Amino acid sequence: MPKNVWLLVIGAFINITGSSLIWPLNTIYMHDHLGQSLSVAGFVLMMNAGATVLGNLVGGYLFDKLGGYKSIMLGISITVISLIGITIWHGWPHYVYFLIIMGFGSGIVIPAMFALVGSVWPEGGRKGFNAIYLAQNLGVAVGPALAGPIAEMSFDYLFISNLGLYIIFLLIALITYRHMVPKIEKGNNEEVNENKPSKANFYSLLILCSAFLLAWVAYSQWASTLSTHIQQLGIGLKEYSLLWSINGLLIITLQPLISPLVQRFEKQIKGQLVLGMLIMMGSFIIILFADSFKMFAVAMMILTLGEIFVWPAVPTIANMLAPKGKGGTYQGVVNSIGSIGRMIGPFIGGIIVDVYNMDVLIAVLCGLFIIGIVPCILYDRPLKRGNGEYTEHIPADNN
Repeated sequence: MPKNVWLLVIGAFINITGSSLIWPLNTIYMHDHLGQSLSVAGFVLMMNAGATVLGNLVGGYLFDKLGGYKSIMLGISITVISLIGITIWHGWPHYVYFLIIMGFGSGIVIPAMFALVGSVWPEGGRKGFNAIYLAQNLGVAVGPALAGPIAEMSFDYLFISNLGLYIIFLLIALITYRHMVPKIEKGNNEEVNENKPSKANFYSLLILCSAFLLAWVAYSQWASTLSTHIQQLGIGLKEYSLLWSINGLLIITLQPLISPLVQRFEKQIKGQLVLGMLIMMGSFIIILFADSFKMFAVAMMILTLGEIFVWPAVPTIANMLAPKGKGGTYQGVVNSIGSIGRMIGPFIGGIIVDVYNMDVLIAVLCGLFIIGIVPCILYDRPLKRGNGEYTEHIPADNN
């Protein structure tokens, strides 16, 4: 990969490592340390994700108007300010205020990172997005592995560690991202999109994102309702954090095995999406019978296998659908949809568990995955109507 892509990958790793120190433990902190109910904790996480949605849209828009460097620096700066606040004041309700500001700042960063990697290395196709995805998941593996032991000592140390990592990210971006200039060239992205009506592209993106939304509503339960459920079964913070480490490390170790399969069936992207959704649903079926760490670890492994097929494909398709000059906006839409899923997921999950029980929640989540398969199959219908003879095409991934 080019040097600029490596710098973005390093930044993405530090960014996610920092954020993953807190987000898996948010519900536990609010429920066990601040004395709030699961519904209240879910509502707070919903507000945090709502701020992230706004940040995603703003970040994508600013990327197209101001460029990647200024957008990323703005997002990191806002996040650092919020982390300074939460490090000093993390009682109730100050914790809520700074968590919302943090969501907005971090929301600006993510779509700008994805759009920037696509613009500085357009010939890389899916490889650049896969690299960012892998870096993020390495951060997910490292962050929670550190978070559990640190939180058991003191949550104060957790907030300080998060702040320190974001300051490092700020310095890296300040020094190295300034000179990243998008490449302007005739490539696969323009070849695919030059004859497509912009409205058809956007409608296709929204249809695809509806499946992305449903998948994230289910996935977000692992960091909210399931975290408390696991605690109630007598599984400690260290073991729960280890589940996320398994998630991140498995994504990295499975890449050499999955990449040839993905490359071979690259043009059957719909099949990959459907397969991924079904596998992710299978992980929640395992949870119905899980009563030990080993069973939850198996469920996490299955979930991880499914997400490998789904998560990188969506920003890749968004990049291919984006008309010239709209790459940031399209990535902003994708990330905002994912954030909406993370926003409403914990709130809905908390209410269902409080009113009914965990089994009912799992049944609802499985239903969401089944519904989500439909837009995975039909997302390109507007393109077919707009072009008459549209053939699905995603650049080959040589990873």
